[in-house]
Amino acid sequence: MSMVLDKNDTVLQRLLKERIGVFPILLYVVIAVIVFLAAEFNKIPNDMIGGFAVLMTMGLFLEYVGSRVPILKDIGGKVICTIFLPSAMVYYGFIHASAVNAITSTMKNANFLYFFVSCLITGSILGMDRKLMINGVVKMIIPLILGSFFAVFVGLVVALLFGVEIKRAFFFIITPIMAGGLGEGAVPLSIAYSEILHGSQAEFLAELLPAALIGNLVAIILAGVLRRIADRKPHLTGNGVLIKVSEKDGGEGHISDINNHEAIDFNLMGGGLLTSCVLFVFGSLTSNIFGMPAPIILIFAVAIAKYFRLLPAYIETGAYQLYKFLSSTLVWALLVGVGVVYTPWKNVLSALTLEYIMICTSAVVAMTICGFYIGRFLNMHPIESALVTSCHAAFGGTGDIAILTASDRMSLIAFAQLSTKFGGVAMIIFSTMLLKFVS
Repeated sequence: MSMVLDKNDTVLQRLLKERIGVFPILLYVVIAVIVFLAAEFNKIPNDMIGGFAVLMTMGLFLEYVGSRVPILKDIGGKVICTIFLPSAMVYYGFIHASAVNAITSTMKNANFLYFFVSCLITGSILGMDRKLMINGVVKMIIPLILGSFFAVFVGLVVALLFGVEIKRAFFFIITPIMAGGLGEGAVPLSIAYSEILHGSQAEFLAELLPAALIGNLVAIILAGVLRRIADRKPHLTGNGVLIKVSEKDGGEGHISDINNHEAIDFNLMGGGLLTSCVLFVFGSLTSNIFGMPAPIILIFAVAIAKYFRLLPAYIETGAYQLYKFLSSTLVWALLVGVGVVYTPWKNVLSALTLEYIMICTSAVVAMTICGFYIGRFLNMHPIESALVTSCHAAFGGTGDIAILTASDRMSLIAFAQLSTKFGGVAMIIFSTMLLKFVS
């Protein structure tokens, strides 16, 4: 964010008018110095207070940098900077241990990640048009399935061209990209591989993780490219709406039940907060009964509540306003946490070979292109269809947020989660069954 600049201003005057986030640059420097000194003297509280101080300070600066680097800014630079720079900084020791501990405590012990995802899912679904919600879930399955098959085919062709063994390319590069992340993807996949192949689960996990990270990075870059295409060719996008609808069906706005211009009501936001938390708790309570992860149960619970109008309209408004608040104020802080806690830099470095990168890239690009063109035949907006399909390559919920942030289409979070979670489960089941057969 910048103030209005006068062409006659000196370099110093221009610099002083710059803003990092909402802060004038001098005020931001004061904030950063305080946080830095607290970390150096081990005075950062090892809780959410210290964690948010570090996360938000770093997030604002890295978002600022990523939005200004030529070329990078057009391909998701803000997301790339806020995830991968902190990851590298931790690896090379540029972030003090006390700051890392505060971030880890916030992300893991306080479970900031799931809190954020829960509020985004609840608010985005309750803010949707009911018809668009159902049509979107049904129609997204087709590009997701076809995109997955196309990704496997293209990835294996590229592997052959580079002389990589087909079995290794499929099971250890392509599969982990589409497995659904770490906890619900690479980890169960590594356990299954260790039982089938009688090897070390830790070694298999170390081999699977780089592909998932590189695939997610490629998806982030593609999201940035799709955003640029949408800016130049607006007829290809619904600006966050997945399904095309005619005017008689309610227009093309993705929020038809909620007035976007309604004044912010903090009491309603509090109601939306409680609703989001309770629905996630319901998912945790029933996860063993339904045999699904809590976030997936959350999606179904919110969708049912929306479709059958089980919640008062003002609660829906509060949840949507909370979603807008979080997605505009804390997303960069969250992504820094993702980089520090969930993105080990050594795993990224281990994957930096030409053939490895080309296989990962070709698979994700093929999946995204397939989603783009299949969506056109299913009355879906091509940009949004491509994005939801590409989320099959996301590194779990964190990857979904990163991809949708790079594309500026966070309203697709519920569809993205379904693509990542259900697509990941299907990929794990298929791959483990196939590995048993060929081993």
